[in-house]
Amino acid sequence: MRICADNQKLKGRPLRVLQMHESFDLGGKESRMVRLMNHWGSRMTHDILLADRQATGASAAFDPGLNARFLDDDCLAGPRKLGKFLALAHRMRGYDLVLTFNWGAIDGAMAHSALRRLKRLPPLIHHEDGFEAEEAFVRQATRNRYRQCALSSASALIVPSNELAHIAQSEWRQAASKVRQIPNGIDVAAYAGCRATSAIPGLVPDGRLIVGTVAGLTRVKNLRKLVRAVAPLRDKVRLVIVGDGPEREAIRAEACAQGMNDILLPGFLPRPQDYVGAFDIFALSSDSEQFPISLAEAMAAGLPVVSTDVGDAMAMVSPENRPFIIAHDEADDVEIFTDAVAELADDEALRSKIGEANRKRALRCLDETVMIGLYAKLYGRAVGDEALLTQAREYELSPPL
Repeated sequence: MRICADNQKLKGRPLRVLQMHESFDLGGKESRMVRLMNHWGSRMTHDILLADRQATGASAAFDPGLNARFLDDDCLAGPRKLGKFLALAHRMRGYDLVLTFNWGAIDGAMAHSALRRLKRLPPLIHHEDGFEAEEAFVRQATRNRYRQCALSSASALIVPSNELAHIAQSEWRQAASKVRQIPNGIDVAAYAGCRATSAIPGLVPDGRLIVGTVAGLTRVKNLRKLVRAVAPLRDKVRLVIVGDGPEREAIRAEACAQGMNDILLPGFLPRPQDYVGAFDIFALSSDSEQFPISLAEAMAAGLPVVSTDVGDAMAMVSPENRPFIIAHDEADDVEIFTDAVAELADDEALRSKIGEANRKRALRCLDETVMIGLYAKLYGRAVGDEALLTQAREYELSPPL
C-alpha cells in the first residue's frame, strides 16, 4: 500500500480529494458517496471528474455549503490514447487522494498505474459496485486483464458484496489483502414510518397499492421486465419508478404497449427517506446488482420486497422475505415475478409481517455507522493518518485547486 510521504501537510486543512466517475446521476454508488461526503463535510474538498459531464443529478442531495464541484474537463472521456493517460495523470497532481469508480473510470486507475512514479501521483483507491448489461452475467476476458493491470498501483479495491470480493480475487487477480469488502449502509432511523403519497410528485391515491422502485434507468436494471410483470395487476396496483437515465422513453413505451398508461416516472428525487415509505411493495428487477442500496432503503422503510436473486439480495432480506427473491433460473419468467407481487398485493397481513421483519433486520445489519467508520479508516490509512477522518478537529477551508 502506498502511503503519503508527509502526512504533516494534512494537519489544519481538509483532505483534497479527486473523484472520477463515468456519471453522477442517481444510483447506488452516488447515494453512498453523497452520504459520505455530507457526513465528513468540511473535512474534505471534492473535485469530481466525469466522462459524461451532463450527468450530475445526484448532486441535488449535497448538503448546502459542501465543498464540491464538477470539473470542466473532458480528459476522462474518449478513446484510450497516450494523450488521455497523460492528461489524467496531470489532473491527479496536487490532490491528497484519488478515488475512481467502476469501469467508467478505470482509465484513471490505468493512468495512475502507468505514471504514478514518473508524475509523483497521490494514492488512489478504486471502487467497484457492479456491472452494466454487457458484463451482467459473464465478465469479458479483455476487461478482466485491463482491470488487473489498472489496479496494480491502487492502495485498495473497495467492493460491497461477497460476489464482487470473489470476482476481484479470482478474475481480476487482486490480492486478498488489497480487496476490502464494505457493505453499503444507510441511516436506517431516517426511513422509519409511513410516508404520504404526496411525497412523490404526481402520485395521487386512487385506492390501488403502490409497487415502487428506485433506480437509474439503465438497461441492466431491466425495468421493462418490471413493467411487463406488473401489467397484469394494473387494476389493483400502480407502478412508480423513481430515477432517471437513458431507458426512460423505452420504459414508457413498454408501459403503453402493456396498457399501463398511468405508470409514474417522476424522475430523480434526492431524498429517498422522504418517499420510499409511500410504497406498499418494493420491486427490484435488475439483471445485475451487488449490495443494492435501494433494497436496504426499502427494508429500512418496512417494505416487503420482490427481487431477482442478484448480488447479496438473498442475504440482505429477512428470512420471511426470501421466498419472494426470484432465483436466477427463474429470473426471465415474468409470470413468476407477477405471481410474487400478486401474492403480496392480496395479503395485507403478509405485507406487514415481512415489512416489519425487514425493518428489524435493517436496524441490525444495514445501518451506515459501520460503513462510514470503515471508509474513514481506509481513506485515512491511504494518506498516512488512519484517524484523520474520525477525530474531531477544526479545519480551515481551502480554495479549490
